[in-house]
Order: sequence, then structure tokens, then C-alpha cells
Amino acid sequence: MKTSKDNFEIVKSDQEWQEILRPEQFDVLRKHGTEIAGTSPFNKQYRTGTYVCGGCGYPLFTSDIKYNSGTGWPSFYDSIKGAIATSVDQSLFMTRKEVHCSRCGGHLGHVFSDGPAPTGLRYCINGVSLKFFPKEDI
Repeated sequence: MKTSKDNFEIVKSDQEWQEILRPEQFDVLRKHGTEIAGTSPFNKQYRTGTYVCGGCGYPLFTSDIKYNSGTGWPSFYDSIKGAIATSVDQSLFMTRKEVHCSRCGGHLGHVFSDGPAPTGLRYCINGVSLKFFPKEDI
């Protein structure tokens, strides 16, 4: 698994990102913001398909690993192999594992060790950092 200290395949300036992202996407993906819990339509979506990075389109999660964690954010118990990079986040007076797109480094959310079997992980992801492609569109 990559860490955010690695070089990413896609590198853009803040201005370039602002030209292609909506303001709320830029805040989360590039400035490590967090969307308000319960605001993402992806939180309670269960159609079959693939969730990709909202910044670069890289496939990150599939619908078969999504579950309702009750936290207010879309949650997954695993990711597509090689899709996620991590770093240590020590904001808000705690230490958490931050997850990023391994292709562009976009901030997605955090991963916790209180998820369901088989991994025991909970990828708690900002829906605004994702795009969804239903299976019929893939």
C-alpha cells in the first residue's frame, strides 16, 4: 500500500484542480476537508457498480464491499487492490489513518479498525470525493 509520501502519477497545481473540481470537491480532495455527515447520496445507495476518485477517475471501491456503517458517510470494508494510499493524520487531537487515491493523492477520508468481517476495516469516505458508475454503464 502506498503512503502519501510517494510520488503520485497525476500531479496538478491548486489552480488546475480548481478548474476541474466543484468547490466542495476541491475542499475535500485537495484541502483535506470533510463533508457533513449524512449529506452524501452515496451513503444509502446500494446499486451495483464502481466508485471512482472524483478527481482523476481511478477505480477505488466496488459496490459489493460497501455497507451501512451508521456513521453518515459511505463506508466500505475493503478497497480495490492498489487503489488506496495512506498517511498519518494527527488533526483534531487524535491520530487517524488518512486514505488517499493512489493515483492523484486526493483525500478520500479515513480508515478505522472497527469494520465488519472479513477485513475488520471501515473505510469512512467522503461521498463528494467519489463518482459512481453503475454496472450497466461500465
